[in-house]
Amino acid sequence: MESIQVALSANPYEISIASGNLERLGAKCQLLQLGQKVMVVSNPTVFGLYGERTIAALKQANFDVSYCELPDGERYKTLNSIEHIHDLALENGLERSSTLVALGGGVIGDMTGFAAATWLRGINVVQVPTTLLAMVDSSIGGKTGVNHPKGKNLIGAFHQPRLVLTDPELLATLPAREFRAGMAEVIKYAIIGDRELFDRLEQAIGLKQSDVNRELLATILTRSARAKAEVVSKDEHELTGLRATLNYGHTIGHAIESVTKYIVVNHGEAVALGMVAAGQLAVKLQLWTQQDAHRQDAVIQKADLSIKLPMGIDLEEIIKTLKSDKKVKAGKGVFILPTSIGNTKMIAYEVSNPTKDRVSDALIKQVLTAMLPIAIT
Repeated sequence: MESIQVALSANPYEISIASGNLERLGAKCQLLQLGQKVMVVSNPTVFGLYGERTIAALKQANFDVSYCELPDGERYKTLNSIEHIHDLALENGLERSSTLVALGGGVIGDMTGFAAATWLRGINVVQVPTTLLAMVDSSIGGKTGVNHPKGKNLIGAFHQPRLVLTDPELLATLPAREFRAGMAEVIKYAIIGDRELFDRLEQAIGLKQSDVNRELLATILTRSARAKAEVVSKDEHELTGLRATLNYGHTIGHAIESVTKYIVVNHGEAVALGMVAAGQLAVKLQLWTQQDAHRQDAVIQKADLSIKLPMGIDLEEIIKTLKSDKKVKAGKGVFILPTSIGNTKMIAYEVSNPTKDRVSDALIKQVLTAMLPIAIT
């Protein structure tokens, strides 16, 4: 069993990683002295697999448990879904001491966290991630929110969980595509600050779901969670710039998701494409070598992730969407670009007049054009 502490001054919490952890959920929550009322938020697929076990674990610890079901998919990550959670919170009498339990992947985790942040000005939330992506990234750090039609995660709040409870056994039912999506975030951690993890990934026989043994999976889960916990502990609200490094691959990745209406590629697939693009921007700006970019892309491909953009994607729309990214401030956006495997640098992108900045619209378009798939005629 691994216990990783997110050492925040005001709201510290534990990331607990252990096989069989789901059955410990009630006992863990009991130790936190949470209020009696708990509402589990999930989607039909995940709840069908793990809902009864989750509720049983909570009831065994004498919690009064209710359930909220949301549709499955990024396109449902909207304010309408938050309103549904709020309606059921009211119906079930959730109070300031009550708790929402997010049982699912990143979409469920983000929405449940935001609903908890906004119900009665903030109630408890416990994250029980069921996907690799959520286990290594989105369940940790307190970023919550929903999408706006014009961009991803434009509506949200920082709201830290009281506990992140990870059970690797839940990955046994994870579809291969969702496992690939999680591997994109793992590769991100390796590139931005964990050369040893990158070496492990590079040396692995394969990084597909069927290739990753228990030992490698344990390494992936613990090293990624520790990396996220360390960054969040030092820069909870992205005030120093350190936490911004976690957005490697996400700037262009989020734009790709938005332009394709969240139905063509999933979040991890988009982040992988964003990392390929960021790697080539770094090559063009002579921040790192083409050799390092090839090594990164080889690991991405080893995880069965594409390094080519979806067919028919509108590059101009990607560039337009970048200008409405939530991280744009005073007309300037930020790209996290690698300087070596294990190190990155923040480069400003001047939205109002990008030709003055080293990262220009023209350079972005050049890199994206090279990533377009070759049409078969």
